[in-house]
Amino acid sequence: MIDWEERRQIVKVSKLYYFDGQTQAEIAKKIGVSRPVISKLLNKAREIGIVEIYIKDESAHTVELEHRLEKKYNLKEAIVIPTADLTTEMVKQALGKAASVYVSKNLQGIKSLGVSWGSTLSKFVQEYPYEQHRELKVIPLVGGMGRKLVEIHSNLLAYQLAQKMNSNCSYLYAPAMVGSYELKQRLIQSEDIAMVLEEGRTVQMAVVGIGNPYEGSTMSTMNYLTSADLESLKKAGAAGDIGSRFFDAAGKQIKHPLNDLVIGLDLNEFKNIPEVIGIVEGSHKAASVKAALMGGYLDVLIIDDTTAGLLV
Repeated sequence: MIDWEERRQIVKVSKLYYFDGQTQAEIAKKIGVSRPVISKLLNKAREIGIVEIYIKDESAHTVELEHRLEKKYNLKEAIVIPTADLTTEMVKQALGKAASVYVSKNLQGIKSLGVSWGSTLSKFVQEYPYEQHRELKVIPLVGGMGRKLVEIHSNLLAYQLAQKMNSNCSYLYAPAMVGSYELKQRLIQSEDIAMVLEEGRTVQMAVVGIGNPYEGSTMSTMNYLTSADLESLKKAGAAGDIGSRFFDAAGKQIKHPLNDLVIGLDLNEFKNIPEVIGIVEGSHKAASVKAALMGGYLDVLIIDDTTAGLLV
């Protein structure tokens, strides 16, 4: 218990510091004690609840979520977007905008940028500003051909991003997933495809989406995955995918025939990229993102506040 006199002293010091804006040194001089004594009294004021500090701003809760995500998952940076009253489409747009600002600010010295594919990635490309990066090359990290949803394929996204950056891009002339292992072997041995896959392995920065194969899956919409595929993925313990490669709840690449049919980077190759930025929308992806974070695939996470809340 603190006595009345000490409590009065704490209140007086707190008022001078927080309301009158005096420095600790000024207060120490006024009261006739050393500066460390003032520091201790201010700490005590918070400990016993005489002073409560809160930030009055709508972004305070997202900043707190960012801090907790960075700490819990050892991330270089987390960016959390507030989603109150926003539609799914608006959230994706806000995430795309945040990702474009982050990448634009951190491109110095970057000569090669990799992109995967998906609807959230396409918003990132749409939101990206027009800039001059003539020395940069954009590389698709997974095959990008097919008949459905052409607007979110990696080749088109790489092309559109390169246009906005006034830079060059490569094309991966293959689908994300092929029908047989033999066909895959033939394709990845062709010079055009082998060269782009090698470029992908050596990019300095990558922007990727994370998929949940069972809900809201673009791969299902594009008929890459059948209901039988989904059943066998479930049995194999698939929790999510990056660049069409499936991993389990611990973030380990699963042993599954579908992983052997993908034309694109292997999950371990994603780990070798110096900076991987993941963009994620939707609470249905929480378990998939958690698994990706456990696997250590991401350095930066750009996510909505609802899903971020589930992760911390």
